[in-house]
Amino acid sequence: MEVPAPDPRAQEKAERAVGLYEVMDAAVAWFTEQLDGPEGHAARAYLVERGITEATKRKFGFGFAPDARGKLKVALKRFGNEKLVEAGLLIAPDDDKTGGGKEPYDRFRGRLMFPIRDARGRCIAFSGRIVGAGEPKYLNSPDTPLFDKGRTLFNIEKAAPASRSQGRIIVVEGQMDVVALDQAGFPETVAPLGTAVTETQISQLWRLSDKPLFCFDGDAAGQKAATRAARRALPLVQPGHTLAFLTLPKGRDPDDLIRMGGAAAFATLLAAPQSLVDKVWRAELEESDTFSPEGRAGLRQRLDQRAASIENPYIRAEYKKTFEDLFWEQFGWGKKRVEVSSELAESRKAKRKGFEYLLMRGILLGLCRYPDVLRDNHDLADELEITDPKLRRVYEALSLAVFEKPDIDEDMIEEMLSTSDTGPMEKRNIHKDLSFSFFKKHEPARGRADLRNVIGAVVAEREIEAALALANKNFREQVEGPEWEEQQRLRSERDRMKAGLVSWVEEATGGNGNQSDDAADDLAYGLGRA
Repeated sequence: MEVPAPDPRAQEKAERAVGLYEVMDAAVAWFTEQLDGPEGHAARAYLVERGITEATKRKFGFGFAPDARGKLKVALKRFGNEKLVEAGLLIAPDDDKTGGGKEPYDRFRGRLMFPIRDARGRCIAFSGRIVGAGEPKYLNSPDTPLFDKGRTLFNIEKAAPASRSQGRIIVVEGQMDVVALDQAGFPETVAPLGTAVTETQISQLWRLSDKPLFCFDGDAAGQKAATRAARRALPLVQPGHTLAFLTLPKGRDPDDLIRMGGAAAFATLLAAPQSLVDKVWRAELEESDTFSPEGRAGLRQRLDQRAASIENPYIRAEYKKTFEDLFWEQFGWGKKRVEVSSELAESRKAKRKGFEYLLMRGILLGLCRYPDVLRDNHDLADELEITDPKLRRVYEALSLAVFEKPDIDEDMIEEMLSTSDTGPMEKRNIHKDLSFSFFKKHEPARGRADLRNVIGAVVAEREIEAALALANKNFREQVEGPEWEEQQRLRSERDRMKAGLVSWVEEATGGNGNQSDDAADDLAYGLGRA
């Protein structure tokens, strides 16, 4: 066979790359030296504050870029400005507007430096986190002959071999999340570099695991990024290749979770991932107006379009069927309407049987939202007599928390319960739970007052029931007289308390679509009004 002639351009590119690897290695060494020197004091303090050990610091090759425009340029002048600009370490000013004459200057200044390496462990770029105040928070190298951020995953050189031994790969948002998880015993962790996850990166992840686990931050931005990743991957899924998602407590990131709950807290998340199909379904559902026929029709149309985008015909058919089943279960339509109506009827029967549970659960959800009401009315709340074991444990944990942490808020309570032996409270379901007025988005002062009134009404109603039982007993012995009058007074007072509870639900659910009448009827039934 005739040997192909060498490609001069490919050979030149390879030679240039070899030279750039040498430049990047020199930069790694210089940044590391600066971190250990006098100017790296603030960056070292930041690492200590974040709980980063010396071993982890060395493992990831942390460095520091001094806050100066030319120190790196001087230290690496042997490579020449042109090579340093090509490597992304210097910025070449735009001379077109100035007529030339401006010198290149250091790209990274006043930043904690993370070397970014390829799968072979060679440094190809840097990411710098600002130390102190400044923007942007993270600054990455530009695209260079070595570095294409859409094709690169931070920590891939260490995570790839770890993924083979662990049987999984974890994807987080930021470099510090990767570092924290690695230090906690999860070295099979990578992160994209400041951009949405690309199709190329998803393909790289599938070479390491059939089901990469995405664990983005618990804030709105993080969840939007997770949804974008799900939608980006959906057309590409194949039999045996999918994604899964780990949902963090609201407002938290993996680093927060590790620092507050340790490795065990993250291991709990790993044990219950959310499937790709459920992630896509939930995202479309949350973005839809499901209270109108037009809104529900739009949801069905978008679900059909999502399924149609899948390239594999077998996966496409399965997703279409699953989306249809989920829609039927949620809303009921076509041949499924009778089945769903029957299920709703059974659900309402069960709700009435378990009214005591729903009432206590509603109050506890309110106390999670307004923990100061529990702190200020603890003696009254203790008289609620919560009999369900699970709800009782939640109440006891809340009671302890409001006195140990006076400034505790709803997010802190959710996180505390999710990492405790008590376990998290199931999130409020507007179709099943009672809708008290303190769940409405009105003034907090009004919500707190209504919650306190509901607790007081429940406690008073039970006291009246006990007194009424005694009056009934006495009434059997004396048909007329003071006992009869007391019985009538207690009945009237009991009915007033029940009417108050019903009004709080009726006010809260008025105009709340398909759920308002059911909630008010269920409360009335539970209180003996229906």
